Amino acid sequence: MRRFIVTLLALLTLTLSGCGYNKFQSSEEQVKASWSEVINQYQRRADLVPNLVSTVKAEAKFEQDTLTKVIEARAKATSIQATPELVNDPVAFQKFQAAQGELTSALSRLMVVSENYPNLRANQAFRDLAAQLEGTENRIAVARNRYIQAVQDYNVAVRSFPSNLTAMAFGYKEKASFSVDNEKEIAKPPSVVFDGAATPATAGASGASR
Repeated sequence: MRRFIVTLLALLTLTLSGCGYNKFQSSEEQVKASWSEVINQYQRRADLVPNLVSTVKAEAKFEQDTLTKVIEARAKATSIQATPELVNDPVAFQKFQAAQGELTSALSRLMVVSENYPNLRANQAFRDLAAQLEGTENRIAVARNRYIQAVQDYNVAVRSFPSNLTAMAFGYKEKASFSVDNEKEIAKPPSVVFDGAATPATAGASGASR
């Protein structure tokens, strides 16, 4: 009897391995890890905003409408609970993406408008925050690309035969991913140029919507 059970378990292990079950396990863990990094970088950006806004407010004549939009966009972006389950809900994921896109656009606008304020551009605190923001935007772009690749690999397995049979049997479903018209253009971070003129990257970022 014991030999029969051992043989049965061995056959079951081979069957699960051959039908892609183990692949789903590893792929799903990769998606979770990639998504966690995306969230960490978006949170890092959100944490920079209060200090950035406070520093900009010191410039008395700075456009209040621009600041208000940044504050509102941050509030909206951080109000969405970015749980691991979010990637399984396309509608919720789209709302999350849209909210982050609004914050990106608002921050890009702030960076461009700041070019009109020499005193602000000469402020070391502002320069440091702008550099941190640009670095964070770069990390967001990298994290997003890794997540997109992880989800692509996972979703291919969900749709492909015979692994799709395993997906149906164990309830594995396609996961949501970032969808943009031009990922390379959107991946450009907002930047500040302290010579009075915006670079093409800055201008492109200000016009992009995520």
